[in-house]
Amino acid sequence: MMNPKKEQLILDLHRIGAIKFGEFKLKSGLTSPFYIDLRGVVSYPDIMTQITDLLLQVLEDKSFDLVTGIPYTALPMAAIVSVKRNKPLIYMRKEAKSYGTKKLIEGNFTAGQTCVVIDDLISTGESKFETAAGLEAGGLKISDIVTVVDRSPNGAELLRQKGYTLTAILHIDEILSVLTAHQWIRDNQRLAVQTFIQATRNVPVKTLAERRQLMTNPLSRKLVDLMIQKESNLILSLDVETSDEFFHILEQTADQIVMVKTHVDILQDFSEDFVKKLTDLCGESQVLIFEDRKFADIGSTVRKQFRSGIYKIADWADFVTVHAIAGEAILDGLFGDLESPRSGFLLAKMSAAGNLISENYTRQVLEIGKNRREVVSGFIGFGENETEIRKLKTKMADDLLLLMPGVNLQAKGDGLGQRYVTAAAAVKGGADGIIVGRGIIQAENPATAAKQYREVAWQNMT
Repeated sequence: MMNPKKEQLILDLHRIGAIKFGEFKLKSGLTSPFYIDLRGVVSYPDIMTQITDLLLQVLEDKSFDLVTGIPYTALPMAAIVSVKRNKPLIYMRKEAKSYGTKKLIEGNFTAGQTCVVIDDLISTGESKFETAAGLEAGGLKISDIVTVVDRSPNGAELLRQKGYTLTAILHIDEILSVLTAHQWIRDNQRLAVQTFIQATRNVPVKTLAERRQLMTNPLSRKLVDLMIQKESNLILSLDVETSDEFFHILEQTADQIVMVKTHVDILQDFSEDFVKKLTDLCGESQVLIFEDRKFADIGSTVRKQFRSGIYKIADWADFVTVHAIAGEAILDGLFGDLESPRSGFLLAKMSAAGNLISENYTRQVLEIGKNRREVVSGFIGFGENETEIRKLKTKMADDLLLLMPGVNLQAKGDGLGQRYVTAAAAVKGGADGIIVGRGIIQAENPATAAKQYREVAWQNMT
């Protein structure tokens, strides 16, 4: 028989709309038959009391020195537990302060202490892993994670594999049983939720060909078609200063790459002849052109930068890079009313050490890209290792591409702030394309180097 307090909590959460049934589009692109959102419970003191009483009950037999809640929903819950259990509260910022102490973890603690982590629900476990890793990096010990709702297909197992014990007040099966018994949902709704959860247990990673079918952006589809045809996801960053050197390297490597990334303002001898030779060679070799202009101004200014001036980038570049710092309207300035289809990649994370792009900024960039798929093909994003790259990739929809800068055959730096990740780690982590510059253009034989990068990246892709 179910604990009456749990049953009442389920009914109250449903009453205030924290548990919903219908059709809900998830960040992953999947359509879910249910949605749980506990952010609003903070406005219901009686429900907050029910939740924290049950949390305290679960924590009775657990030994810990500190308590934390994952911002934002679980933080007030953890604060109440802290007061009632007389255990210090700490919390981890979503990003470190840029001033003052610049701390990532707020509160008074000592390395070696044990901290229990509280969260509102578990779906994939991603935020739990990130929080635990951050606290452990600060010298704390994490063993227990407690959630209000477990709506995952295998959350406890995922956490157990990492050495953590998950305890949940409510499981989705309990919620469905109570709401069905009280006739708030029908049997077919219950079955739909159970089927959906089971189906997400082992969701296979979509192939490039499968993801292509989801893409509505014509240039995204063109790029993926080329990747599949050439069996390559290699993008050559050709940052040299003369046209002769540029074409000398491009002619040697064109068969191995799907895109050439240019910085035309680096060229000392740029001319209209350069553009004609570039477009002719790329057309013959089936290579797309990617101008790394990093547009970052207001709409009217970037429109002129893109279409006018000496470079007239819109006439010849298939793709360009864009900083979203000016907001979503920059995309209208760039791509509105163009005669030929063009697309952009938004800068989500940079490979330069000490860059000022924050986690919050990255999240907003990903949201803009998701909303503007007709002119955004994906993101430029760097991760220092396979795990960091995967964290970024899981936040992206399947029809958007992740291009990884700072790729080398060996992870190292250049002494000027550039960080590198290996080609294998980049692709295993989820990069759809690798951007390689000096590893190829400074090689004794650029053609051989390009072939080596292509083979390593494509083998790990498939």
